[in-house]
Amino acid sequence: MTTTARRMVIIGYDEAELLDIACVTDTLEAANRLAGAPLYEVSVVSLRGLPVRVSGGLAMVSQGALERVRGPLDTVLVSGGHGHTRAAEDPELIAQVRRLAARSRRVASVCTGATVLAAAGLLDGRRVTTHWAYADELAHRHPAVTVDARPLYVLDGDVCTSAGVTSALDLTLALVEADQGPDLARAVARWLVTYMQRPGDQAQLSVYVKDPPPEHRILRQIVLHIIGNLDADLGVEALAARAGVSERHLSRLFLAQLGDSPARFVRTARSEAAARLLESTALPLTAVARRCGFGSTETMRQAFRAGYGTTPSAHRAALREARRSRD
Repeated sequence: MTTTARRMVIIGYDEAELLDIACVTDTLEAANRLAGAPLYEVSVVSLRGLPVRVSGGLAMVSQGALERVRGPLDTVLVSGGHGHTRAAEDPELIAQVRRLAARSRRVASVCTGATVLAAAGLLDGRRVTTHWAYADELAHRHPAVTVDARPLYVLDGDVCTSAGVTSALDLTLALVEADQGPDLARAVARWLVTYMQRPGDQAQLSVYVKDPPPEHRILRQIVLHIIGNLDADLGVEALAARAGVSERHLSRLFLAQLGDSPARFVRTARSEAAARLLESTALPLTAVARRCGFGSTETMRQAFRAGYGTTPSAHRAALREARRSRD
């Protein structure tokens, strides 16, 4: 474990999300306290050092002027929030982000802070994530950036991005583990009364909370049928027959209201159910596949890799190792 303080600069702006900032600062402060050494020198800065209006109508006092920060730095991190679009359109802010990025070992963002990094040209050619609700907008505005709305956080070399709000905690724990080792990261997680860290490839948004609007009675009934009958025939033909509509109409409903085709929705629902069984039971993979409606363990493996970036057996092994480490 290094004892040299790493300079971490967090950039705030008006209408930043307070949790995006606090999840990072409090996690790093806990790392310092539990290590008994100043591992991280953390400062929250803004243009001209002005106070920042954050979520909830609060005002946050800046610890310094962004334009006066000098390198070298370990990490420059941009927070997210409803003000991210205006921040990304501020040429002075973007120029300062570029300047500090050139003097930093790594660059990071929380939530919609990725919009600011992208505007600065720092995400081109990278795989990144952001809050699921803004992923399409980020991808549309910056086609050179590979936006993946599924994971909680993505570490792509020296560029680190996370999803919305509390995923900042998962990202910061991952950075502490990378910097200082797993023992301190586990101690910080225990102090914060949270998981060691949720896997970065864990989905941001589960199909179990993708709720069709109340007026779409047919779609709601079909979604509930899928979730409650994963081992049934859930092909689009069978689902359309159950709903009493054409296959084309059902597909349009799914795409318009849930952003997925029926087939992709079913595959995701089955994959999530498989993940839960792998986490909570000792059932063999064949039994998990059967209960979740996969035709074979190979089909489940392919769907799991597409959704989680890993295999069912590797997912279960990682969870067991994490439990052993906590114990």
